[in-house]
Amino acid sequence: METADWNEDNRYLSIATAGSPQELKAKRIACQTVLLEQLNVIPIEEWLSRVNAMHDRIAWAAVNICEAQMKEAGYGPPPCAYSFIVFGSAGRQEATLWSDQDNGLIVEGEPDGIKKVYFEVFGVMLSDVLEEVGYEKCDGKVMCSEPLWRKTLPEWKRQLEGWMSQLEWEPIRYLIIASDMRHVAGSEALSTEWREALHAGFVNNDKLSTAVLRNTVRHKATLNLLGQVLTERFGDYAGGFDVKYGVYIPLVNIVRHLMLLHGVRDSSTLNRLEQLAKLGKYEHLDDIRRAFLTALRMRVNTPYAVQDGLLSSSDYIAESDLKNKQLLSELRDSLLLVRRLHKALQRQLRSAERRQS
Repeated sequence: METADWNEDNRYLSIATAGSPQELKAKRIACQTVLLEQLNVIPIEEWLSRVNAMHDRIAWAAVNICEAQMKEAGYGPPPCAYSFIVFGSAGRQEATLWSDQDNGLIVEGEPDGIKKVYFEVFGVMLSDVLEEVGYEKCDGKVMCSEPLWRKTLPEWKRQLEGWMSQLEWEPIRYLIIASDMRHVAGSEALSTEWREALHAGFVNNDKLSTAVLRNTVRHKATLNLLGQVLTERFGDYAGGFDVKYGVYIPLVNIVRHLMLLHGVRDSSTLNRLEQLAKLGKYEHLDDIRRAFLTALRMRVNTPYAVQDGLLSSSDYIAESDLKNKQLLSELRDSLLLVRRLHKALQRQLRSAERRQS
């Protein structure tokens, strides 16, 4: 990420100086313009690193803007230390230029009335500021404005323990979302302690690992019996292919499952693969890496629309692009790998369930 031509770009460096949501949005759009010019010119992993560095600086600036606004509104400074954290593609440092919000707050110490009032208002304000800057609110409500994702550290630890003990679809889904957590602003010590609490729950916990695996193998069919790519049959994206949920997310899920199984601390999929390779336990990691880079490249090149300077995309490869033989061949190879991996994981799941029954 730290290349000279990028760091010396004033549009990138000046993000931190934004004093209002409107100014921060303008700086984001200026920075985004530079990034679009670099797309497909530099390696995809380098490009995404720059995109996510931009998102992190914007989030850090938004946090500072909100602290100032809280003072102006009469709430004063934060009553204690806190950490602003991100999940989803932002947590994995794989966010696109159009990714929405996936974030939360960790608040220091035991809950009390002062903290509750301050951080409830702060969380809602921060989510609103991020929306104003161009980050759509999460449909699944994984945001610091929501009590489920805004808690003191002791409350967070109890919630993580609860999710780990229930082993049902919904709490395990929340746990999987949480496992992509990454620190962005505030007290890094709080984020570190939070992460250690999450990983501690997986140590020698075969039933929890099996429950995560059960969620991981859920996957919609993307190839027919002849190995041909299945495209959307109806609707706005008829003839297109959902690259996000068809190939990108399945690969993310597979690598995350292995990461949790072995206590790997890295948040990005590429870094997780690198750490898993050091274990010497798995074949196909190089194949997974190639397929994942292909998925990343395809995802950031899906058609997008521009409104008020901001980008949006469906994450579907257009039907016209699927006529490109090289693209279609790379997509099919990636999907064949995903199918083989899923079948292997399904066999592992059946074996684990027999042992634990």
